[in-house]
Amino acid sequence: MEQRSGSIYTLKFWALCSSSFLFSSSFNMLIPELPAYLSSMGGAAYKGYIIGLFTLTAGLSRPFSGRLTDTIGRVPVMAIGSLVCFVCSLLYPMLTTVAGFLLLRLFHGFSTGFKPTATAAYIADVIPVNRWGEAMGIHGLCFSTGLAIGPAIGGLITAHYNINFLFYASSLFALASIIILYNLKETHPEKQRFRFSLLKIKRKDVLEPLVLPAAIVTFLGYISYGALLTLIPDWSEHLGITNKGTFFVVFTVSSLLVRFVAGRLSDRKGRVFVLRIALILIAISVTLLGLASSAAILLSAAFLYGISTGLFSPATSAWTADLSSEEHRGRGMATMYIALEAGIGLGAMVAGWAFQDHLERVPFIFYGCALTNVIGLVYLVLKERREVVLVESL
Repeated sequence: MEQRSGSIYTLKFWALCSSSFLFSSSFNMLIPELPAYLSSMGGAAYKGYIIGLFTLTAGLSRPFSGRLTDTIGRVPVMAIGSLVCFVCSLLYPMLTTVAGFLLLRLFHGFSTGFKPTATAAYIADVIPVNRWGEAMGIHGLCFSTGLAIGPAIGGLITAHYNINFLFYASSLFALASIIILYNLKETHPEKQRFRFSLLKIKRKDVLEPLVLPAAIVTFLGYISYGALLTLIPDWSEHLGITNKGTFFVVFTVSSLLVRFVAGRLSDRKGRVFVLRIALILIAISVTLLGLASSAAILLSAAFLYGISTGLFSPATSAWTADLSSEEHRGRGMATMYIALEAGIGLGAMVAGWAFQDHLERVPFIFYGCALTNVIGLVYLVLKERREVVLVESL
């Protein structure tokens, strides 16, 4: 493992960020267009499954990606994630039935089940511990740039060409992400050769108990994001926004702006301090989404939601790294991402089930999402008070 000193802004770090940007762009450029694509095949009732199935597989694969990250190394696991993205994007034009589409979404989820887990562990390996928040924030900035640019590119391609061209463009971005990874040096100090026995998951490999506080907050914070991914394309169109990627561009741009300071803030003020602020802002922003009666209000809510997630994401990642033991860092990161995918998947599935193309239901779904963030805030407050009582009793 490398010495934890010096600047974090190395060529290796920026290469990692570039790979994540291309990976994020690859699968996010599809999201705004997939609901209409599924409807065109007669699958309008299954819109919630677009995100739900994707995140289900991502969550189920986390114990495997965490174990492999801690054994065969960070770089191979990152490469597997990008490779899955590359292959799936090529297969979308070939599977033109609802069942085929949903099966592919299920398989596509393996990509985010592998790459982010190994990436977070790699960052913690090469960055000084007192700057984890800053590094997670900057990496998240690059990932979120892909989140913003991807949907915008997807909208433009679909408007001027066709959706099959979009799938091939997505595949090309994933391929570029893989190529960059080959230039990264492995950081795992005791890398093993792959063997199938490594895929035998024991109970202890599924969750890392040390990081459960971060996982609980992550789960509650990301339920609203799953609902948002499912509902925003239709809600945006209802309010007069023709490019379905516009919302994602606005919220991601604001997320990028705050990430310049969010990571450093969590390093200095503490993870819980930042997370409490973030949860309050998420609750306010999704409530505003439900109240939106015009495009201007919707985009204002998008801007506020971006600020809140820009605070939330690096703080949860850094808190997980803080709580993890060094020898099981991959498992710790996997646990946090299991919670993230579970939150997104639950939010998407419940939102899709409740929505059923009835726009009048959308506000109430968002109000319910706001409540989950309030629950997360209460959990943090009670946790802090309990820790204070324990310290005072010693």
